[in-house]
Amino acid sequence: MDKVKYYVEKRAFGVCNYIGERFGISSSTIRLYFIYTSFITMGSPIIIYLVMAFWINIKQYVKPGRKTMWEL
Repeated sequence: MDKVKYYVEKRAFGVCNYIGERFGISSSTIRLYFIYTSFITMGSPIIIYLVMAFWINIKQYVKPGRKTMWEL
């Protein structure tokens, strides 16, 4: 079960893990709230999740001092 959890955390953009680290909350708690709100609102948090995944991914290229994807 730990292998599955590790795979999902690494391959699913790491949004819940990032939020958990920023606010000091367990990432599993954030995942549960995300699942609950997805069921209640019929999937609208999925759009927010994808926007945050894009933002986290693009943020690594925008920070000063890091190489951009064109310089690689």
